[in-house]
Amino acid sequence: MMNTDSLSISNLFRLSAAIVFLIAIYIFATPMALGNQNGILLIAAAVIGGYMAMNIGANDVANNVGPAVGAGALTMFSAILIAGFFEAGGALIAGGDVVSTIKKGIINPDLIQDGQTFIWAMMAALLAAAIWLNVATLVGAPVSTTHSIVGGVLGAGVAAGGWAIVNWATMAKIAASWVISPVLGGVIAATFLYIIKNYIVHKRDKLLAAKKVVPILIAFMGWAFSTYLVLKGLKKLWKLDFLSAAGVGLIIAVIIFLIVKPLIAKSADSMQNNRESVNKLFAIPLVFAAALLSFAHGANDVANAVGPLAAINDAISTGDIVKKAPIPLWVMAIGALGIVVGLALYGPKLIRTIGSEITELDMIRAFCVAMAAAITVIIASQLGLPVSSTHIAVGGVFGVGFLREFLETNHVKAVIDIRQHLSDDTPEVAEEFLEKYEAADFAERGVMLAELKARKRAGDLIFDKSERKRLTKAHKRELVKRSLIYKIAAAWVITVPAAAAMAAFYFFTIRGIMLP
Repeated sequence: MMNTDSLSISNLFRLSAAIVFLIAIYIFATPMALGNQNGILLIAAAVIGGYMAMNIGANDVANNVGPAVGAGALTMFSAILIAGFFEAGGALIAGGDVVSTIKKGIINPDLIQDGQTFIWAMMAALLAAAIWLNVATLVGAPVSTTHSIVGGVLGAGVAAGGWAIVNWATMAKIAASWVISPVLGGVIAATFLYIIKNYIVHKRDKLLAAKKVVPILIAFMGWAFSTYLVLKGLKKLWKLDFLSAAGVGLIIAVIIFLIVKPLIAKSADSMQNNRESVNKLFAIPLVFAAALLSFAHGANDVANAVGPLAAINDAISTGDIVKKAPIPLWVMAIGALGIVVGLALYGPKLIRTIGSEITELDMIRAFCVAMAAAITVIIASQLGLPVSSTHIAVGGVFGVGFLREFLETNHVKAVIDIRQHLSDDTPEVAEEFLEKYEAADFAERGVMLAELKARKRAGDLIFDKSERKRLTKAHKRELVKRSLIYKIAAAWVITVPAAAAMAAFYFFTIRGIMLP
């Protein structure tokens, strides 16, 4: 346990490093602004863009590596190295050379009076989103960076052009994603966990089942992530429709299956027939999942930092307001480096929150969360639904946690039923039956309970319905931390309005400073 002095020194070092990075951006951006009457605005926007990128790294990247760290597949240090490398790679390689200046088309820039007003609005939006992310990180709440910048653009847009500037249909879809993203992610993650439990973990010969099922799961992961990367991570380099992307993913999945099947069989032959052995088979796939999620995240979400900055740069250079702006290399570099710096300095806090504080994760559960992240994005893309990668990942973690609670509660009920049905038998008979029950798979357990209940009439049971309910409640464990549910849900709900209110305030402040 670190003492107070050590924590203070650590916090001071991180703050100092962050300030040094922002000063470096100021020095770097100064030559770009020479000779331009709005040069000071460009420098300020570059610094704010770097600050926003750091907060994306501190808050949002945890979704990609948190489950792997919590499960023990990656150490914190290795997770930061892998995520930093692939986040930067995704941003620089696949971030694109053109970015939408108005995130998600939520406002109509034609209703903004002039280029100067547009520049002030984009600066206010970027600053509000960055500060909101900073606050969320400080309180340990993983929130959507996309929703943060959407809220910033919304508030600044309304302040600059009135309520008519907003595309309310788009805003309604974004609001719907607050529910759609976590629910879909949670259901998919829980479904995969149930499949693994049913077809591997609760089989008598777990290793034999793993040899058959794990290669299929990893191949399916290969399909999901390949399709996800083509549709989202590489879309600015190589644009394909869903069927073509799915076809590419299928080819990759077949290749992966042929490679991993003998490797899984060889590994399983040297293992013991228990859950821990099965759990280890998912370690390497988890590392790949963390890397690929980070690459796709860097390619997509760097736009949250550099989009408004690119828009400001273009407006200053041309004097025009455009819906798409080119991204100079120096702008993209600020976004990529900022994400890496923020991750290294402040990322561990949210990584721990997602990886271990919400619920206990092992490699099987973390694998299910990673699968949910890729598949949910694919489904949502085809349905035209706006979803948040943050909400999906956190929803996936909640999903596996609540499934564990549900299965454990049902198990407690079953044990109570067994004991009351065998109440007239000797303790040895009851314990022998329970041992066989624990060793059986899901299907066998159902048969055993049905046969046991058939042996005794309901009227002969020693516990009535209320007593059974009381016993079940007494033995029930909460495997998901409720306080975090409420905190995270509250942060999600207020992200857009909070960022919007802050952006409107900052717009009027900046305009008041800049007007003669």
